[in-house]
Amino acid sequence: MSATLRDISLFVAAYEERSFTAAAAREHATQSGISQHVRNLEDRLGVQLFFREKGRVTPTPAGSDFYQHGIEVLRAHSSALQSAAAYTHGLTGEITVGLMPMATRRALAPALARFMTDHPNTTVRVVEGFSGLLTQQVQAGELDFSVVPACEDISGVKQRLLLRTQEILVSGPDSGLPHRCPVELSELEPLSLVMPSKLNTRRHSLDTYIASNDIKLERMIQLDSIFGALDLVTKTEWSAILPAVLMADVDNTYTSTNDFTLNPIVNPTMWLDLVVIEPASKAMSPEAEAFLVILEEELRELEAQWQQTQIE
Repeated sequence: MSATLRDISLFVAAYEERSFTAAAAREHATQSGISQHVRNLEDRLGVQLFFREKGRVTPTPAGSDFYQHGIEVLRAHSSALQSAAAYTHGLTGEITVGLMPMATRRALAPALARFMTDHPNTTVRVVEGFSGLLTQQVQAGELDFSVVPACEDISGVKQRLLLRTQEILVSGPDSGLPHRCPVELSELEPLSLVMPSKLNTRRHSLDTYIASNDIKLERMIQLDSIFGALDLVTKTEWSAILPAVLMADVDNTYTSTNDFTLNPIVNPTMWLDLVVIEPASKAMSPEAEAFLVILEEELRELEAQWQQTQIE
């Protein structure tokens, strides 16, 4: 007692046209073929579906009930085909990438949205972490690529410059500093500074800059959490040195004086070079390359937004 999709489609056509001849024209079949399909279907089901009259067919109660279920089957089949068709474009595969919090905060969401639209049949797994751990995972071949601060050459890892962004002083709204104006840290009162731990590659650069430029610290706290650092800064007198690309935002939610005071660090200017690292012995997959292109575009757009605020 089974019916194929073709059986159901021809039955539905006959039901809606009330004529085997009209159903045959609609389905690009013959009148005799439609009649035979319906007769075979009735035999398999063991029930009459149509009353047959001269040139016309009228559904029986069983036929009307079967029609309601039949159109649901055809609709589900059509929906399944459309759903599968949505995945026929773009690349197919799986990628795993490692990103630091500064790359996930503003750039990740739009990059993922664009990538999943262009390549809906590729699965993306994002691992968030600090540079040391991400580098180890790239060395082990667990990540297709990772974005980390520039570092010395590491065995088994290939790297290239992705983005250069300025380091800025991020303070609360009551810091007394003029928003967006450049500052020399050595000229400021001793700072209460939120710093990453020494597990973070940026920590060495920050320590070197502070020691080399006679910057005075009143106290320091180590916090390996971007979101925790931002929350602490906006609610207290603590400050942090963070990459400008982290603070860039189209709608100025996080760049207004109501939330933070942002000051580019100058004399000397402090820069952070972000690099993309990948296993040296394995070519990056087309899927990973496609995602990296989009992610780089989003990061560069954020950097451009920050640069524009400095011009205005």
